[in-house]
Amino acid sequence: MEAATLSRIGLAGLAVMGQNLALNIAEKGFPISVYNRTTSKVDETVDRAKHEGHLPLTGHHNPRDFILSIERPRSVIILVKAGAPVDQTIATLSEHMDQGDCIIDGGNEWYENTERRIQQANEKGLLYLGMGVSGGEEGARNGPSLMPGGSYEAYKNIEDIVRKVAAQVEDGPCVTYIGEGGSGNFVKMVHNGIEYGDMQLISEAYDVLKTVGGLSNSELAEIFDEWNRGELESFLIEITADIFKVKDEYGDGELVDKILDKTGMKGTGKWTVQQAAELSVAAPTIAASLDCRYLSGLKEEREAAAGVLKEAGLKEDVGAARVGVDKKRLIDDVRQALYASKVCSYAQGMNLLRAKSNEKGWNLNLGELARIWKGGCIIRAVFLDRIKKAYQRNPNLASLVVDPEFAKEMVQRQAAWRRVVGLAISAGISTPGMCASLAYFDTYRRARLPANLVQAQRDLFGAHTYERIDRPGSFHTEWTKLARKSADGVAALR
Repeated sequence: MEAATLSRIGLAGLAVMGQNLALNIAEKGFPISVYNRTTSKVDETVDRAKHEGHLPLTGHHNPRDFILSIERPRSVIILVKAGAPVDQTIATLSEHMDQGDCIIDGGNEWYENTERRIQQANEKGLLYLGMGVSGGEEGARNGPSLMPGGSYEAYKNIEDIVRKVAAQVEDGPCVTYIGEGGSGNFVKMVHNGIEYGDMQLISEAYDVLKTVGGLSNSELAEIFDEWNRGELESFLIEITADIFKVKDEYGDGELVDKILDKTGMKGTGKWTVQQAAELSVAAPTIAASLDCRYLSGLKEEREAAAGVLKEAGLKEDVGAARVGVDKKRLIDDVRQALYASKVCSYAQGMNLLRAKSNEKGWNLNLGELARIWKGGCIIRAVFLDRIKKAYQRNPNLASLVVDPEFAKEMVQRQAAWRRVVGLAISAGISTPGMCASLAYFDTYRRARLPANLVQAQRDLFGAHTYERIDRPGSFHTEWTKLARKSADGVAALR
């Protein structure tokens, strides 16, 4: 094929995310070739390109024609289900690729799979990127947040494309080269873990306002709209306000009340919590959000438990909790509690990223990660700009909680935060995310914890030794022998 007819880039995997990203690339002026094993998807994408502005997109029904239609060095994005389908797609496409060509996996892939594929690609003379893509279907079409990691040479080959395709904010496009290896996928995984925490905290704010405050869906929509004009301004707050406004087309009231209370998941939240445990990083808010998704899946068990405990004499105290509640104050308290809890959740995610970066030598720029999350992605929020500035002030910041600006805000909000958690507990409403965030804050801020007793217990039953606060070295004590000796001495005195 003559160079003039070759595409600048290719994309394989034309489910909705793949189609939308391909159309976004084409709309930004980059001719693109597309391929899908199911040929009807190819035709559908070509038809969309025609109807959405005669965009420079060409479809191909076999992998060889697809690869040969791209200018060298070729860059091919694949957007297929994580795991084996990615390996199968790579095997199919790489047969027709040449040395120096690049494969970019845009799925939610486990970072170690990406590192394995980087090695396998290198053995064939191919370059490889694992690129996190956040923003859902709308973001893919209109501007996502992109997190590419792996071969820097491969990134430079597509830098002009991804900088135009990504969401645009006041300080640049929402994309940066993340680092080597599987760093791009790891960053996207933690992004999703933070997203889990965010969504859980918002659901708890909703529960307290609805159950204790007695607020209607229309009132909740107004409140979330108002919050979205202040410090909580974010995509998730915005869409939550919209959700409360949607009427049920099959009956009276709003649709949100008719949705079964079971939350699905695809695995990135679980991976985040597992990695936090592996790296000894506390991430209780994210872990609590994952636990809540597990518990939400036990719908039948929860209904049975409600019946059994009611028969056993458990009474709902929500009515009593509502008595004397100042709605205006409750709404403001919940706003402050939600904000403070979110800061803790983001702090946990950022600390996990730093720990992994140190382990792998990725040299992640936490301020830059906060910047590229300001637009396009699901957790985009105004306060990410303040997180960016916090890490610019101090790249070695131990935690967002101790950044001077955030520290002031946490102190100012802690009274409201405690009131909300206490009210929820007294009313029997579970707020595990807010409770976990508050416990994280209280544990982190205390100069001395009861861990001394735990270490003494470990030394007693396992001879694990302990350190002292008044002298250096490791110590072991025969606790049981000394305790009995002491008891015998007391008895003798009597």
